[in-house]
Amino acid sequence: MSLREQTGARLNLEGISVNFGGVAALSNIHLEVFDGQVTGLIGPNGAGKTTMFNVISGLQKPDRGSVALGDKNVTRFGPARRARLGLARTFQRLELFGSLSSRENVEVALETKHGGGDLTAEGLLHRVGVTSDPDRQVSTLPTGEARLVELARALAINPKLICLDEPCSGLDDSETRLLGELLRELASEGRGVLIVEHDMDLVLRICDRIYVLDFGEIIAVGTPEEIRNDPVVQSAYLGTVAPEESAER
Repeated sequence: MSLREQTGARLNLEGISVNFGGVAALSNIHLEVFDGQVTGLIGPNGAGKTTMFNVISGLQKPDRGSVALGDKNVTRFGPARRARLGLARTFQRLELFGSLSSRENVEVALETKHGGGDLTAEGLLHRVGVTSDPDRQVSTLPTGEARLVELARALAINPKLICLDEPCSGLDDSETRLLGELLRELASEGRGVLIVEHDMDLVLRICDRIYVLDFGEIIAVGTPEEIRNDPVVQSAYLGTVAPEESAER
């Protein structure tokens, strides 16, 4: 029986550990992302979230553990091969071709899919909410709009799994709300969506399941309601004190 048949997950991380110079960046991580769901990954700065995204996308080889996309073990695969299997990723730091236009950035990705089928650069930019001239040079765009161009480029490969690293950074409240609606729509089309984001209102509103990472370890997994009410999460990440701790003081 294949791993996907066992778990039903689009993405499965099993026992992932990463060490840098003897320091554990990730310790025995188990994480699943399912088709049709938005999965959140939250935690304070330095918790290991970007390292985990690098492991998922193939930029970082784990010291231990395995990565599976669908029924295929991709632990030894590089980023390009994982992309061909339907994995798309955006970055905390923008990774766009600054000298190219919004349209050209998306067209580069479409060309890797031999034309992208029915997808067009204009259609993808419109879908993610880019309202400026598509021929405007990306380096002149506000950060929030440039992030939307990066999302449009990720969608150009028609991914089965899309991993978004702080996609709301630079967006205003209205843009964030619209992005949340888009991510739910992408999941409803049968894709797996994994999002790292510090906007807790958004995460709690759109995610089906949330993982909480702290010092390289998963300290909680659950629904938004379970995460919101978890005293360990409240103490470690949400900045509140668990009731029993408050009583002791």
